[in-house]
Formats: sequence, structure tokens, C-alpha cells
Amino acid sequence: MGASSSVPQKSLHDFTVKDSKGNIVNLKIYERKVLLVVNVASKCGFTNSNYTQLTELYTKYKDKGFEILAFPCNQFMNQEPRSSQEVEQFACTRFKAEYPIFQKVKVNGPDTAPVYKFLKASKGGYCGSSIKWNFTKFLVDKHGHVIKRYGTATSPLAIEDDIRKALGET
Repeated sequence: MGASSSVPQKSLHDFTVKDSKGNIVNLKIYERKVLLVVNVASKCGFTNSNYTQLTELYTKYKDKGFEILAFPCNQFMNQEPRSSQEVEQFACTRFKAEYPIFQKVKVNGPDTAPVYKFLKASKGGYCGSSIKWNFTKFLVDKHGHVIKRYGTATSPLAIEDDIRKALGET
């Protein structure tokens, strides 16, 4: 699968992360669900369209085994200055997000969150594995394996067919 020796996990389900309040969440709870993992930011030019479309996808497919995991990140021109709890309040209030917003993470550099080391090792992007900007998306199958990676410019609705296929709705 391409995971490096520094990331021995074989599945996204092997990780624990922290929710917006700092509580530990074992990603095993998402076994048998198709996941879309996204690094989010509230002050980005892509914020309105991405959050709006993520909510639309979640509403449409949540009862069919689909989940979105949103990880705030402030590594791109300080476009997510809010605390993790403030990000959750922003997303839930302004965009009616019902999917989980986790604790703010780093997606690049020496302090990259382990879950993002795994995602990037599983599917590299344009010009290498580093995350280029906010709203990079990883589609993960029901077994915790990364199916595909999408750049910022790919809107959430543009990957709906891939989500349906992963859910078995071809």
C-alpha cells in the first residue's frame, strides 16, 4: 500500500485521534463505513463551497454508511486561526455540519499528525506526498484503505460518483 516504515498501520482504523474537545477517538468506530477525510479551514477561498458541498454529501449518504472526518489545519497562510472547538461551532452553525470535526492537526512537516502520515503515504499527490492546500480530500474504503486523493480544486460534489461506487451503489 506504500505506507512507510514510520507509519506501520495498515488501515485508517488503526489510529486514534482527538475530537475538538480533546477526547480520544478510536477510528475503529468507522469500520465498515466509507470515509472522506478532509483538512479544513474557515478563512480560505474554498471554505464556503467545500463546507456547503460536504454537508450536502453527508446529508445524502450518511444513512448509507458514509462519514466525513474533518481535521482543521492552520498550515496554509494561517487560514484556520480558530481553536478546534471554535471551528466545530463555525462549521455546525454556518454550514449545518453534522459530521465530526476533530482537533486541529499539522498535515505537513516534522509534526505531521500520524493519521496524515498514513494518508499521504497511501496516496501521494501532484508533485509528491505533501498536502498542497486546505480541503485536500482522501476517500477511504470500508476497510480503512485509501482509495483516492483529491486536490483542493476538486469539489466534494465532483467525487460523488466515487463515493457511490465505494458504497456499492454503482
